[in-house]
Amino acid sequence: MRAWLREKVRLTSMSERKQPRGECGYCERDFSVGGMIRHLSACPARKDAVAEADARRGRNTNIYHLRAQDEWSKGFWLDLEVNGATILDDVDDYLRRVWLECCGHLSMFSRSGWGSGEISNRRRVADIFDPGTEITHIYDFGDSSYTLLRCVSVREGKPMSHPHPIALMSRNYEPDYDCRFCDRRAAWLCAECIYVDDVAGTLCQLHADQHPHSDYGEPLKLVNSPRMGMCGYDGPADPPYS
Repeated sequence: MRAWLREKVRLTSMSERKQPRGECGYCERDFSVGGMIRHLSACPARKDAVAEADARRGRNTNIYHLRAQDEWSKGFWLDLEVNGATILDDVDDYLRRVWLECCGHLSMFSRSGWGSGEISNRRRVADIFDPGTEITHIYDFGDSSYTLLRCVSVREGKPMSHPHPIALMSRNYEPDYDCRFCDRRAAWLCAECIYVDDVAGTLCQLHADQHPHSDYGEPLKLVNSPRMGMCGYDGPADPPYS
């Protein structure tokens, strides 16, 4: 296992001792990773938004609730509402914008990872997903990021995000990491600490300013993405993401 991946798993396990939580995009309340799915099915503010969308003119279609979750760091998740007519290429673009894009790497969808059957990016969401269906998205075939996409539920109606094909319903809060030198909250990540010294590279602002490592460049800002610290990733694009 590569040094960063090993360190990422360790740091994630430390942060997840506090039970990762996130915010509902409709009522702004916070819930755990599992509680959010239950909440979204019953959230009064989301029900109001659905009713408002369904009151618009036009034909109903199937709308999919997809949970995107990093394969290695379960505390990173997105709850997405996706129009069934959306093609996987648009889902790929969304994941790149909110979580992954650094250097224009190749990506693919598959049934369950490498060697399990690639799924064409031209396929529609409605052709792939039923409740419980899970597929894998792989970004970058070198320092790969794996995202699991699971269908939670399907509803018939009109998309709340019109004219955009994908709406962000919830996501995790940025994990809270400690500085490797003190008890302050970390804001920066030193790749040299990880790859050369094989120690946690998380640094508070004070110790980032004083940090002597430079062979791998300046410390990277910690961001709310499982791609942090990998390749040239420096954070998401500005919303909206689709």
